[in-house]
Amino acid sequence: MKKLFKFIGIILLLIIAAITIYYFVNNEALPKGKKGKEAEALATKMFDALNHEAYENTEVLKWSFRNEHHYTWYKKENIVHISWAQYKVTLHTKEIEKSEVYIDGKLTDNKEIVKKAQDFFNNDSFWLIAPYKIFDGGTERSIVKHEDQDALLITYTSGGSTPGDSYLWILDENYLPTSFKMWTSIIPIGGVSATWSDLKNTKSGIKLPTKHTLSLFGLEIPMGNVKAYNEKADVLANIVLKAIKHKNYENTRFIEWSFAGKRSFKWDKEKHIVDVSWDTIRVNLHPQEKEKSTVFYNEKKQEIADTKIVKRAWDIFNNDSFWLVAPHKLFDYGTIRNIVSINNKNALKVTYTTGGSTPGDSYIWILDENNIPKSYKMNVPSMKMNGVNATWQDWITTESGTLLPTNHTFDSGKKLSMGDVKAYN
Repeated sequence: MKKLFKFIGIILLLIIAAITIYYFVNNEALPKGKKGKEAEALATKMFDALNHEAYENTEVLKWSFRNEHHYTWYKKENIVHISWAQYKVTLHTKEIEKSEVYIDGKLTDNKEIVKKAQDFFNNDSFWLIAPYKIFDGGTERSIVKHEDQDALLITYTSGGSTPGDSYLWILDENYLPTSFKMWTSIIPIGGVSATWSDLKNTKSGIKLPTKHTLSLFGLEIPMGNVKAYNEKADVLANIVLKAIKHKNYENTRFIEWSFAGKRSFKWDKEKHIVDVSWDTIRVNLHPQEKEKSTVFYNEKKQEIADTKIVKRAWDIFNNDSFWLVAPHKLFDYGTIRNIVSINNKNALKVTYTTGGSTPGDSYIWILDENNIPKSYKMNVPSMKMNGVNATWQDWITTESGTLLPTNHTFDSGKKLSMGDVKAYN
């Protein structure tokens, strides 16, 4: 028996020695950062790279934490549905007293479970959206040199479940976070790192991590089937499409119009081929296979199509068709929809992240009482347009049954005519 106790004692001593060695080898002191303008500028670059505006406008986030805690967060309403084991909690993050607890499906008054749900949410949501919290109240920002590169140190002086924690964000050349190092009260070793690189593009326009790998024994934290979307904005967009007879637009074969009396178009939408005409030039444009396009001068076909003229026709078509059919493009690939308030009324903001000639543009649609667009505010960074207004007016119901505008008016009073608009099959 004495030999057994002696053996156990030796094993315990070896374990303690191994833990002690691991601690001293891997423990890092919290680095000293420099606060001030440089740190704030770096934080702003990181915030912009993350598309924080899209995060602020995100309505719903869904994820799980280590496949144990499951979340649906209605961010704007400050309500989170949390479930684990036999518990389901509707957590009101700003009014905790309104929270509800269900155990095995039965409503119960259990404040301890509410507190546990709150702690779970504070921790588990941090692993999902931490980079968007760098300007939260009670945060301090400092700049630190890490491997000869600028890194951002964030210290939480208040808020959450563990105020006093610090995180050093490691950034790539575009100021996007790739990992962080932690100094927290729940992990005794300082400087433990975690990846922030397994990202997913979500419908609301933000990138969210699907898992993290820690330097501590290679531990992995899966975040489940991560989602972020704007439910109410999508509902409003569908209402707009119904108002302008979008289904009829989808089934329309031909569309004809002109642009400011300078250019004219006949678009075979089904084949996606369009005749673009201006001055003495006509281009039979294949927008998706431009090499198939043909060029005519005074109706005489060029033997070899001038690629510059084809490119000019492509640019013209992208611009001029947008002024005719933009409201029908609310769900195009690469679009992000948000609800914004204009004069205390809901308006629909649509941001184009890809496609067209100038990805990154956004438009805020102002709707009439029938949910038909009556104007929009244009934000086109490439043209230094920020909130420029233009009307969408004199809508007509075309032969194919869809609605299209025939005129636009700018704040300056300048008018833009779309000519004799036709849509038919």
